[in-house]
Amino acid sequence: MGTPNARGEELGIPAASDSGRRRATQADRSARSRTAILESAARGLSRYGYGHLKLEQVAREAGYTRGALYHQFKDKQDLALAVCAWFRETYWHEVARFVEQEPEPVTALLTLARGHAVFCRRDVARVPIALRLEFSGQDHPVGREVERNYETLLTRCAGLIDAGRAAGTIPPGRPTRALALAFVGALEGTVIALAGQAPDDELFAARAVAGVLGLAPSSAPEPEALPRPN
Repeated sequence: MGTPNARGEELGIPAASDSGRRRATQADRSARSRTAILESAARGLSRYGYGHLKLEQVAREAGYTRGALYHQFKDKQDLALAVCAWFRETYWHEVARFVEQEPEPVTALLTLARGHAVFCRRDVARVPIALRLEFSGQDHPVGREVERNYETLLTRCAGLIDAGRAAGTIPPGRPTRALALAFVGALEGTVIALAGQAPDDELFAARAVAGVLGLAPSSAPEPEALPRPN
């Protein structure tokens, strides 16, 4: 009957080649190194800002050489933009997708507040705030990307606020845009003030945004009573 590979070829089934396995292994290694470098860069941006970020230090703390970093990213701007994209994807996976699953607007907004507080327990979560402050008033590609991410969050909050008002669960009042800005400001301010104080960061983040929305504090349950995603 011949060898297994020969038999597969007779049936029109391509044999797995050593070069194919090598390409898969190389792709895995490249993905791991990219993620490690992005995480290291995010920590560096949150601590030192863009202007003081040193690529050699980023590579070293990630466990790679500077050459390995330049194999993935052409310069500091390219790396910072990649961090912004990586942050957006990570936030979607850990926070935003659970908000999207909530059919009721108020519940969705409170889910966002609690999820944001938990997400911000990580050092890398401070990157957007640090970069927004650093690039405020400047026309820079990294600053524009950070603002784009921020505007996406504001737009989502505004949409949920409008939906809640239409449903009668959020009282009418100030313009939607102003309320969305206040929502995000209260959320970020509370999380920063209570950094390292779990579960109070989650509890008071939810209560702070409930107050901004004109809701009773009882609408934000204790963290222990909240359902957790699997």
